[in-house]
Amino acid sequence: MKKDLPENIVEDIAIAVVLERESPEAKVWNVYLVNLKAEQIDMVLVSSKGYGQKDGKDVKTSILRHSIGTVESGSYALIEAIDEQVFGLTNEYWLSYYIKDQIYDKKFIFLPESIVESNIIRIPVVNKPGVMIR
Repeated sequence: MKKDLPENIVEDIAIAVVLERESPEAKVWNVYLVNLKAEQIDMVLVSSKGYGQKDGKDVKTSILRHSIGTVESGSYALIEAIDEQVFGLTNEYWLSYYIKDQIYDKKFIFLPESIVESNIIRIPVVNKPGVMIR
């Protein structure tokens, strides 16, 4: 049960929605896990889903589960591609990982319309423009 797990605080880990490239026809976006820690993280799992309202109707995306494995210190890993059509929804990423024998988990939530031009920064380690949550 979750209540039996220790309260390990997730620090120096980020989820970033990154603009990979753009052309006059389209923009290509990907979601990355960024490890800003001084140590690797292991057995990384991420589940993602979107939910909210579009055109006055409740909308839910499929829940996707990603097994990433190990992410080295100061590196990043691709989680998934993301379509601009879901930027108007709440996009949730639930991360869990191990450091040695301790488990950590955290939800990262991109609120509707938070992935916008005014929130774009240069994402550390990935070194591309995007929106990041730590």
